[in-house]
Amino acid sequence: MEFCLRLGDDCLILSHRLSEWTGHAHDFEEDVALANLALDLLGQARNLLSYAGEIEGLGRDEDALAYWRDDREYRNSLLVEQPNGDFAMTMVRHLFFSTYQVALYQGLLDSTDPTLAAIAGKGVKEARYHRDHATLWVLRLGAGTAESHRRATAAVTALWPLVDELFEEDDLLRRLVGSGVAPNPQGLSAEWNIHVGSTLQQANLERPQVVGRSGGRSGLHSEHLGHLLAEMQHLHRSHPDASW
Repeated sequence: MEFCLRLGDDCLILSHRLSEWTGHAHDFEEDVALANLALDLLGQARNLLSYAGEIEGLGRDEDALAYWRDDREYRNSLLVEQPNGDFAMTMVRHLFFSTYQVALYQGLLDSTDPTLAAIAGKGVKEARYHRDHATLWVLRLGAGTAESHRRATAAVTALWPLVDELFEEDDLLRRLVGSGVAPNPQGLSAEWNIHVGSTLQQANLERPQVVGRSGGRSGLHSEHLGHLLAEMQHLHRSHPDASW
């Protein structure tokens, strides 16, 4: 269950972040694109959280897991809960996450857990589109004007310390890797570095030399998650018995 929560919470929280751009992007086409990226991630979150509830066996469905947990119970990475900032920040964050997600889903295609393999089979197609979309924008921003380059540089510098958490190993992952359920995080990291490293090089953006931060996987989040959940969960908690 814990592994499904990690993956599902990543998707759910980033979906909400991207949905915050609706009506605020710089042009209509990108407004629609960001909304569609958010919907893709929301669909993945539903599948993963639904499966987490099934494994738990306590009667909690995806809605219960999304709306009735507090921030310390969430297992998403720190990267996905960061505020959108400007468009460069959003695109760099999405490049970092979607590149990780492509490698993750490709690894899960061979999982000994058939449900996870099936979720990955659908999700990897969406993740590849997300990665391509973010890659094109990071290239445009990094190799564009002096101002777009400055903003892209600031985004890479701010978000780079949060990347290592995506590939951290703990006892849970070691057990899942050993049983063939999950792919080896070291392999995912190698794939991630190839694509992201090439993209940054082409965009004239430097890889920062900074110390990584973590905590999200164990429920130790930034203050940003609490504010996000207050907004995301408000309606459901205010009217728990409402129906459409």
